[in-house]
Amino acid sequence: MPSRLNPYISFDGNAREAMEFYKSVLGGSLRLNTFGDFGGQAPGESDKIMHGMLETDRGFTLMGADTPPGMEHRPGNNFSVSISGDDAGTLRGYWEKLSADGTVNVPLEKQMWGDTFGMCVDRFGVSWMVNITENQNRT
Repeated sequence: MPSRLNPYISFDGNAREAMEFYKSVLGGSLRLNTFGDFGGQAPGESDKIMHGMLETDRGFTLMGADTPPGMEHRPGNNFSVSISGDDAGTLRGYWEKLSADGTVNVPLEKQMWGDTFGMCVDRFGVSWMVNITENQNRT
């Protein structure tokens, strides 16, 4: 298997809900393993997600988990998940679902560089960027 770079998102107890939501947006196959699957017996933690992986038919891989017991969950604004391409219909569909019940920071619209681009924070506090490449002959 070739090396891959995958976003890995930490959640504060709602990783199952978030990863199932991303599956509903992006499609694909979702595998969720709980702390209990691996012998974790901390009270209230056995059903929390130790590792989740969504692999889509379009080649996206998104990973996530609940913050492990004893570690502090510190959401930040130092990353975004970016989806880009030229399939405007599919990308607009992702945008509509990701931005619903979230916050739109930059509306999905034509930008000065010629592409359609938007930024939002979904209902789980994860930042997303969607860029629809316009078919242009650039020299």
